[in-house]
Amino acid sequence: MIEGLVEKIELRFGELEASLGDPAIIGDRAAFEAASRAYSDLEEPARLARRWRRAVGDELGAKELLADGDDPEIREMEAAARIEREVLEEAIRLAMVETDPNDKRDVIVEIRAGAGGDEASIWAGDLHRMLVRYAERSGFQTEELGGGEGSATFAIKGHGAYSVFKFEGGTHRVQRVPATESQGRIHTSTATVAVLPEAEEVDVSIDQSDLQIDVYRSSGPGGQSVNTTDSAVRITHKPTGVVVSMQDEKSQLQNREKAMRVLRARLHERAMEEQRAILDADRSAQVGKGERAEKIRTYNFPERRVKDHRVGLLLHDLDSVLDGELDEFTAALQNDEKRRRLEEQAANT
Repeated sequence: MIEGLVEKIELRFGELEASLGDPAIIGDRAAFEAASRAYSDLEEPARLARRWRRAVGDELGAKELLADGDDPEIREMEAAARIEREVLEEAIRLAMVETDPNDKRDVIVEIRAGAGGDEASIWAGDLHRMLVRYAERSGFQTEELGGGEGSATFAIKGHGAYSVFKFEGGTHRVQRVPATESQGRIHTSTATVAVLPEAEEVDVSIDQSDLQIDVYRSSGPGGQSVNTTDSAVRITHKPTGVVVSMQDEKSQLQNREKAMRVLRARLHERAMEEQRAILDADRSAQVGKGERAEKIRTYNFPERRVKDHRVGLLLHDLDSVLDGELDEFTAALQNDEKRRRLEEQAANT
């Protein structure tokens, strides 16, 4: 079985390598970009396949030598080659697991304060900074779409953004002494993060007659008007009741465009949830209700540690995590997802 998979990887990688040197492909921008992405996606499996071939050769060579007479050193070589081959077989299977079709998309991230009052709003701001820093460290671009006290909406752009940031969706719990706490007591607060694959217009069909678009003047702290024109936009999708408001830009057109992007992403996510039939239509399965008992990750300030409850990973480097160093969590969660998908594929076959 693994031999067939390796042959499939080698054949496809060779085809892609040849296509990238084909003048016809080079002259077609869309085809060249598609081939380049496919080649990049297959580079790691192809590297593992080459290592597997060498390990198989080393194991067979050692076995042939042992057939002529037992030798402790050769026996160790054979055992080492066998172990490497088995490890590589698992790695190849994981590398070739079917991926989420949304993995290559850009994402829209929505952060909302949960339980905890003012401290929850402060925590939502901390999470916003952490995720923006992580995006920057990872080579993605970010675009602020809107926000207010205790909330933020922003886009993360770049190939594979969803494959990285989808694991941040859920309730993030913090345990710390708030700046306003005079007696030094530790408080527990939460903020919810929703990570939505950004939808293109072709992904979501929106009938303009289904939209109610209201314009109004932007408001700042205390409700005072910060704009003398009706530039803020509120779009209501009447069939689903989804409402998106934008007021960050001075231009009504810009606010409308941003609101439509967020609306498309929410409707796309809603459709995906209905198809999967395991998530609630209002996205509550991803973010929950923001209660203290709900959490995907806990950030403990007194002990300077962060624990991801989905994979049990505990890191004692809180400052680095809050500064956007989330690679260890992402790698562990990606591996966990691949193993679960591999198990599902095995069960289905």
